[in-house]
Amino acid sequence: METMNFEYDARGPLTRRAHVGVVGSGDLEVLIEPSDKPTAQVRVRTSVKGYTQVWKAVLDRFFGRFERAAKVEINDFGATPGTVTLRLEQAAEEVRS
Repeated sequence: METMNFEYDARGPLTRRAHVGVVGSGDLEVLIEPSDKPTAQVRVRTSVKGYTQVWKAVLDRFFGRFERAAKVEINDFGATPGTVTLRLEQAAEEVRS
């Protein structure tokens, strides 16, 4: 297992929580909740080592649009970057509703 931590600037608070996806073969889950800090703190736990730059690129793109103060936990079991993006967008939709 590899654990990565990232932090992004935020422009506003998050008021809701969301949990999307499941950890399983080739998938991942995203848990998102309000943060007491003015940033988005992201922790990624993955079974696939050596992909820090890929994770950073996907997360940079997402948090360039989703600028909320949040704690985000991603538990991965080999998901593709497309699946990661899909789950992040699903979580963002849940907290916007």
